[in-house]
Amino acid sequence: MISRIKAPRHWGCYAVPIMPTLAARSFGLRTIAAMTILLSGPVAAQWLNYKTPGIPRLVDGKPNLSAAAPRTANGGPDLSGIWAAECSIYDGGGCFTKSLFFDLAKDLKPGDVEMTPWASGIQAQRQSRNHVDDPYGYCLPPGVPRIDFAGGPFKILQTPAVTALLYETLVGMIFRQVFTDGRPLLAAAEPTWLGYSVGRWEGDTFVIETTGFKDGGWLDTQKGRPNSDALIVTERFRRTDFGHMNLAITITDPKAYVKPWT
Repeated sequence: MISRIKAPRHWGCYAVPIMPTLAARSFGLRTIAAMTILLSGPVAAQWLNYKTPGIPRLVDGKPNLSAAAPRTANGGPDLSGIWAAECSIYDGGGCFTKSLFFDLAKDLKPGDVEMTPWASGIQAQRQSRNHVDDPYGYCLPPGVPRIDFAGGPFKILQTPAVTALLYETLVGMIFRQVFTDGRPLLAAAEPTWLGYSVGRWEGDTFVIETTGFKDGGWLDTQKGRPNSDALIVTERFRRTDFGHMNLAITITDPKAYVKPWT
């Protein structure tokens, strides 16, 4: 239930409506976020009248989003395309305010996410200051995994050695590189907002592991859950058909959370 939605607070680069936690479907410890491929709209404004080749279509010419997922030349899954979270900023109707961008653990039980005393203190400070310390409000990258739900779409470009994720965010175009050439995760690196990523395939699921984050990031916007420099984010992308993809995220951060949570 939504009891009330407060007026947006304007933070530097963006305005965010702050709202109460919302009930949603629960999958135990696994919250699955749905992604939908975008075939029209603002991201396609440069070629409004150009029909992208290779898109399966219905008899009326509309894209068949339920068609089989495409495969690469070697028969593996192909994640390429322009994607947006189920409740993107363009959906309208307040759907975006119900997204994991605001509360990454909104579908989980309270005991599933246990913060350390350090993390609890940081979260309480952020909420007491009405979220004015959010780096995203100062035109800095929103961090991972928050960037996956930051409102705008993102494009996946898949090659054998590296997969690129090109994000449209409210601070501009931002990209991530996920290396699939066999290199290991960096044990120590210069910290960044988006970290360093390597990927591998587990069947039809693309698993991305990211580390090397700056201390003090935000995992979500309303709750203000923190991360430390020990954070490891594991993203699991699985394309279920042509127009849809599931994303499962695991947070492992022993400095901030008593146990990993998904």
